[in-house]
Amino acid sequence: MRLIRHHRSWRIVLAGLCGLLGALMLAGPSSAHVTVHPDSMPAGSGDIELTFRVPNERDNANTVGLQVFFPTNFPLLTVNVLPVTGWIATVATQTLSTPIQSSDGPVNQVVTQVTWTATGGGIAPGQYQDFDVSAGQAPSEAGQAVFKALQTYSSGEVVRWIEVPSAQDPNPPTPAPILTLTKTAATAPESTTSTNSGSFEAIAIAALVISIIGMVGVALLWLEGRRQRPS
Repeated sequence: MRLIRHHRSWRIVLAGLCGLLGALMLAGPSSAHVTVHPDSMPAGSGDIELTFRVPNERDNANTVGLQVFFPTNFPLLTVNVLPVTGWIATVATQTLSTPIQSSDGPVNQVVTQVTWTATGGGIAPGQYQDFDVSAGQAPSEAGQAVFKALQTYSSGEVVRWIEVPSAQDPNPPTPAPILTLTKTAATAPESTTSTNSGSFEAIAIAALVISIIGMVGVALLWLEGRRQRPS
């Protein structure tokens, strides 16, 4: 009977471990998203380069189009697009009623969107493509520059990467690429707190996994001790 109880205890421990690990997997990101790199820089930075990384999330279609909407509340000044082999880029601009002063002088036009269209096969399943732009200057105010994006597949499907994380929904299923503009050293407070929620989430998950492993180890030692105890 004691051997049977030991087997049942083992099943309980293993079932609990599998359940917890399954919950961790569900809590993590379920798929790759369209992202911007870097995702953080000091406000007012000059001569910057941004990369929009686009993974193909489908098994039966190629990505053949990407449309990125540039924020007008945090405009990038003097934007240029790096050519990508197999793609053609179309840039839309907007004339400002009040020019913005930059290090190179006043700017009266800003880019509002860039559309990349595949001239060949596009991005195949299991692959990704980087789309680069450069800018003479980042916005001078701290905040979040949200680059909403539309990803078009050869099947006709359009994925709208436009959701902004909030307190009610910190991990939306189709988040927009976001560039966080931080305060410069001259205006930053003496003590700052990092807002990189992805890093904190990864650290928390790692700590939880280590805790689970430790609990399982204690349970195994306890069961081994009971097994070796004389009747």
